[in-house]
Amino acid sequence: MKAEEQEMQEGFQLEEAFEKLEKTVEALEREDISLEESFRIYQEGMELLKKCNLEIDQVEKKVLVLNEDGESHEF
Repeated sequence: MKAEEQEMQEGFQLEEAFEKLEKTVEALEREDISLEESFRIYQEGMELLKKCNLEIDQVEKKVLVLNEDGESHEF
């Protein structure tokens, strides 16, 4: 199992991640931030975004779709 997948199974919360991403954007929009700090924050945000995308992919795979006969199958 990959480290990212294991971390998600250990309590990764998508809603909390979205809140952190919002704070990341707000931090990057500040005018008093140094270039070095903005690069660090940007990198952290991109890593968090990658985790969010992995989690969303996992959720999509678990979604059940009902076909016309009322039977379910994995998305």
